[in-house]
Amino acid sequence: MSNTDHDLEARARRRVGIKLGFYIHATVFVLVNAGLFAINSMTGGYRWSQWPLWGWGIGLAVHGIVTFMSLHGDGLRERMLRDEVERLRKRG
Repeated sequence: MSNTDHDLEARARRRVGIKLGFYIHATVFVLVNAGLFAINSMTGGYRWSQWPLWGWGIGLAVHGIVTFMSLHGDGLRERMLRDEVERLRKRG
């Protein structure tokens, strides 16, 4: 495997890990909040299950934004790195 192939595979593994981390977080969010909603429905009374849903939902949304912006911005990071290397080379 060439250096370029190795670099691409390492980059792909990192990206897959980032995506899987988010997907696992989303799955746990759905399962736990469905369970809390079921418990709240069975016991009746005040709808307290909405509070963990909202709080954790905000955290999940932030995780999703960070995840997919970082994956989308991968090319931007590389361009910025190339530009910075060029600036440093010109300075000598």
